[in-house]
Amino acid sequence: MQNGNGPTSGKQRFVILDALRGLALLGIALANFPEFGLWTFLSEKAQAAMPSAEADRWVRMGQYMLVDGKFYTIFSLLFGVGFSLILMRHSRGLFVRRMLILVAIGFCHMMFLWSGDILLLYAIGGLLLTLFVKLSDKVLLGIATLLILLPIGLDALTEFCGVDFAGPFYDAWWREASAQGITEENFASWLHNTKSYPEMFAFLRQGALERLWEFVAGHRLPKVVGLFMLGYLIGKQRLYARLEELPLKEMLITFLALSLALSYIYAWSATNNHPWGITIHALLYAISVIPLAFCYIIILCLIYNRHKDAALFRHLAAPGRMALTNYIGQSVIGIFLFYGFGLGLGTRVGLWPIELIALGVFLLQIVLSWLWLHWFRFGPLEWLWRMLTYGRWLTVRN
Repeated sequence: MQNGNGPTSGKQRFVILDALRGLALLGIALANFPEFGLWTFLSEKAQAAMPSAEADRWVRMGQYMLVDGKFYTIFSLLFGVGFSLILMRHSRGLFVRRMLILVAIGFCHMMFLWSGDILLLYAIGGLLLTLFVKLSDKVLLGIATLLILLPIGLDALTEFCGVDFAGPFYDAWWREASAQGITEENFASWLHNTKSYPEMFAFLRQGALERLWEFVAGHRLPKVVGLFMLGYLIGKQRLYARLEELPLKEMLITFLALSLALSYIYAWSATNNHPWGITIHALLYAISVIPLAFCYIIILCLIYNRHKDAALFRHLAAPGRMALTNYIGQSVIGIFLFYGFGLGLGTRVGLWPIELIALGVFLLQIVLSWLWLHWFRFGPLEWLWRMLTYGRWLTVRN
């Protein structure tokens, strides 16, 4: 359906959706900064030698229980909702153009800035999503469920039948790493010791292949497309505009009952190297991570129903309105803080100080986003993305 010929204006936005994007950005910062800080790359012995090691053990457990996967799930659901909003106002072709541009943005982010990029995967998943829009809601829900559960079966094939889906990508990754002089011994310290962008780019070249291996080994594409479908169905039913009609309290109790204990078990499995095998771990992920992500969404929606004018929503919505800029901005800040040609904090600080830094970065992004949106309609990268999508100049000043 095509009812408009331009991007969504500020008056047409739903604050709750922007606030949820802001919440997702906070969680993504908490999830990603241990990698920016190079703590994740350290050996267990090196992690245990840090002054913060005892607290870090508890923080790591909490991270797996409360953060890991939950906020990328929220972002994925919102991506699907966004697809439904675009289809309400424009053609599917415009969304395809938008995704092709995101392919380029994600590729550049992964190759030239940070190997942990998620945008390229989202763009590919978004293109796949367009193939399913003519199916009925019931069929879409069934396919989404199957896609979310598919990694369990794929991990079972790997664990019990020896099918190695990710092996070729793993081999390609380490061939490139070896060609750049990167080994298991210097992997954690490479970016801390780097003094120039060419040295960082050498790491990024092998890091891009590592990221592809992670996508395949973690079966990320079916998960993402399944979550996109769920978000598309939520958006198609306009549930975000009918929050007061929904039994949110009952839904919250149900999802909490499903997820809290299982999230603890999932975290224990993750921090103890999957003692029950990768298949059980994949099952725990599916039945704990996604329900807990819905808990976070519902809690924010319940607060919104009672306090629509609360400052909380203004503070979260500002960075959420310019999520692309802030997501890539987190990469720039992380590089500056932790890599060798920046402040060089990487490998020197433990997990809980890194998470405090991540929180501080997000608070800074709230302030910067609020100031930017006081004068401009879009974030800088959102403005560029929209202009390339619509193929014309767009006024950015308020």
